[in-house]
Amino acid sequence: MTHLDPSRQTISVAFQTDKPLAAYGALAAQVEAYGFDGISVYNDMLYQPAWLPLLEVARATRRVRIGPAAVNPFTCHPVNIAGHIALIDEASQGRAYLGLARGSWLDFVGLEPRRTVTALREAFGCIRHLLTRSTEPYAGHLFPLAGGDTLRWPILRPDLPFLLGSWGAQTIRACIAWIHEVKVGGTANPDVVPHFRTVIDQAAVAAGRAAGEVGVVIGSVTVVDEDGQAARARARREVALYLPVVADLDPTLELDPELLARIRAAADRYDFDQAAGLISDGLLARFAFAGTPEQVAAQARAILEAGAARVEFGTPHGLEAETGLRLLGERVLPALRG
Repeated sequence: MTHLDPSRQTISVAFQTDKPLAAYGALAAQVEAYGFDGISVYNDMLYQPAWLPLLEVARATRRVRIGPAAVNPFTCHPVNIAGHIALIDEASQGRAYLGLARGSWLDFVGLEPRRTVTALREAFGCIRHLLTRSTEPYAGHLFPLAGGDTLRWPILRPDLPFLLGSWGAQTIRACIAWIHEVKVGGTANPDVVPHFRTVIDQAAVAAGRAAGEVGVVIGSVTVVDEDGQAARARARREVALYLPVVADLDPTLELDPELLARIRAAADRYDFDQAAGLISDGLLARFAFAGTPEQVAAQARAILEAGAARVEFGTPHGLEAETGLRLLGERVLPALRG
């Protein structure tokens, strides 16, 4: 199984797919020029599918690792995922990774996935089976392959790395045989790192793998600006959408139930201004990278010192995306490297 050296901590940038197609190449080249290690592209419901933006990213870069974080196997069948990621890996000359997750907002299209743990485990197995171009049957309950045929073109890397996006210990244990990383999304809380480090290592050892072989990735909303107060104000509104969900998932977070109920009630009414007003600076720091370059660097450093293999700075990056990326590249990244 292909995996990066877990002793090397990396820093990546993630983009939402809401831009003109022609914009992704220039953005990717800028990120690579600053010295970041990777570029992820989201694949959220009702945004552009990640594949064509990733193709633009592949064409515009030469060094960074790239991939979708993450695709769900319910709206995109594993046979299509395997084909797409194989082409992205070819276009990037072997720099792609594949992220899978259950996905959100599936109720918009009437999907209520069941047996999601089984589905993710089988999806990883099915995709690997296809990438190896095996003509044997794949005996999945949800994603079976009849055998006798396979992908009908040469595959550059049948063992390209897999990432699981999940907060669930059961899902991690089910998928541990296939994955290189676990991304814990929507958090900037350093306390979750040792918790998931333990969960992942126990699962890995039980599956016959080495402790430390599977990395922990922490990623969340990022807003960096010279005006730290304005950056945090923007981040509060971004975080208000997902804080009630993540707060219930984070086993290390102690949050006043009454406060959480008030934030949730405001978010359910789409009153994100009121929800944002209930989020203190201290609470915000558990859910987003936000503030001046020095403050964001300190937050990311705490995540790395807690044992994360990778930190990923997510959208919107700044009050203005271009300014945020520049500050991340020119101020935050050098501080972390130093």
